[in-house]
Amino acid sequence: MSRDPRTTWKLASVLLQYPSQSVFSGLDVLDSAAQATPRSSRQPFERFLAWLRVTSPTAVAQHYVETFDLRRRCALYLTYYRFGDTRRRGLAMIAFKTSYRVAGFVPSEDELPDYLPMVLDFAALSPRGEGLLVSHRGDLELLRRALEREESPYAHLVQAVQAQLPSLGRREVAQVTRAWTDGPPKEEVGLEPFAPPEYLSGYGAAADPTASDPTAAAGATEGMTLR
Repeated sequence: MSRDPRTTWKLASVLLQYPSQSVFSGLDVLDSAAQATPRSSRQPFERFLAWLRVTSPTAVAQHYVETFDLRRRCALYLTYYRFGDTRRRGLAMIAFKTSYRVAGFVPSEDELPDYLPMVLDFAALSPRGEGLLVSHRGDLELLRRALEREESPYAHLVQAVQAQLPSLGRREVAQVTRAWTDGPPKEEVGLEPFAPPEYLSGYGAAADPTASDPTAAAGATEGMTLR
């Protein structure tokens, strides 16, 4: 059974996107994918998928929107936790754009480059993507804490990702503690902390409630192509 962390990045990328009908149609495939992830990530995936099995698609979709679209601290944008809507956030995203460009990948223009599902998809394709996850593991910790505070099952997915990353150092723990207490900065510069509703699925494509292809849920996600 694979111990490659890329299996974790790929599955987390799929499950952290808006829950279209194809996710529910493909639960057996997703269960199999979870079993192929490293042991430390497997249990968090199993817990999340168990929740999907006992929760209606409508309730899951509502929870997703209420969690990620309406709660400031649960944003799926990795630079938001430290920089909020400030000019420093724009500078921080240059690292993401540079990593994509150097690796020869073209991210979707429908999402900001620090959108977590897209970064995870990139990490499944390139070591540079994994490097981005490592450098932002403090931000992942802030997201996990926020999701756990809201008692969201999506916290399990962040745990699965964190299980494949190095532990936080002392300095990073201090930064996380400070950021958790203070919250994201609030200087407005025109960057939206959350995606518009039409961007909640497929890196910007409108969610298709009639989609039913399970391979779409467990296969390669859209939004990144090799140049």
